[in-house]
Amino acid sequence: MKKLLITLIFSVAVLVPVAQAEYPEKPVSFVVPWPPGDLEDVLTRMIADEFQSTYGVAAAVVNKPGGGGGPFPGAVEVATAPADGYTVGSFIIAVPTVGPMIGIPELNPNPFEPLGNFLTYPFVIAAGENAPYDDIQGLAEHARSNEVALGHFGAPLIPTRVTLALAKMLEFSYSSDAAFDALDCNTLASGDVDVINTTLQLVLPCLDRIKVLASVGAERIALTPDAPTVAEIAPELNIALWNGLFVHKDTPADAREKIIAVAKKVALSDAAKKLAAETGALIYWQDADAANAQIAADIEALGRLDKLLE
Repeated sequence: MKKLLITLIFSVAVLVPVAQAEYPEKPVSFVVPWPPGDLEDVLTRMIADEFQSTYGVAAAVVNKPGGGGGPFPGAVEVATAPADGYTVGSFIIAVPTVGPMIGIPELNPNPFEPLGNFLTYPFVIAAGENAPYDDIQGLAEHARSNEVALGHFGAPLIPTRVTLALAKMLEFSYSSDAAFDALDCNTLASGDVDVINTTLQLVLPCLDRIKVLASVGAERIALTPDAPTVAEIAPELNIALWNGLFVHKDTPADAREKIIAVAKKVALSDAAKKLAAETGALIYWQDADAANAQIAADIEALGRLDKLLE
């Protein structure tokens, strides 16, 4: 009888499924593969704060700068974390478009799927206030007979490649270039480099003491209306620089839906509109299907860019 009872209890335990905890039940990390302070960091912190407020679990940004390796070490961390929605990547265009192409096993094939894009950077090519040129054409003329050092976020990254392609099209080259985790007012003031390509957010404190030579993208930045876009100078180089939220492709649907709900709310909020007005950024919500279409189009555009750089 005792054996029969034990058998029946065991059978019931096997047949009755164990209730799974509803997502989220523990802290969520939003990985930003850059140092704190830039726009993707600011907006992702707003998303993390709203996530914590909405779902009642801890949520925080984890900054994982790559030490000259761009966003890829941070992306690898997200790729190798459990696909459970508790590690979310806040990634620039380069992660899904360039990451699979540069020999990092964890990123090839692309392990990520977008939840949505929320930011287009106001990205600029800038020089110090004492530079002997005021625009890209002046830079080109000066660099043909003088040494000009370029600072960037990493050689494989799209802003760097656009900047180098523009130089090639204008028939000049930089005498040297170097990758930095941060490119800000101090980078130019220190004289470490002569020209930087960086986000406008990082040079806003000294905007009146630098020369913005051009911006990267299709539209001029409201805060620097006199600086032409790279696309105006060279239409072949019309590539937008966006940031979005990504998860591993095996992440459950319910986790995705809850992250998306919060991110969309933040991106369309009055606080985001105010930030856009103050920084010249474009802040919006582009859903996963549209983000996937954007990535496909960007991969084609980058193929054309590669041919320009050959």
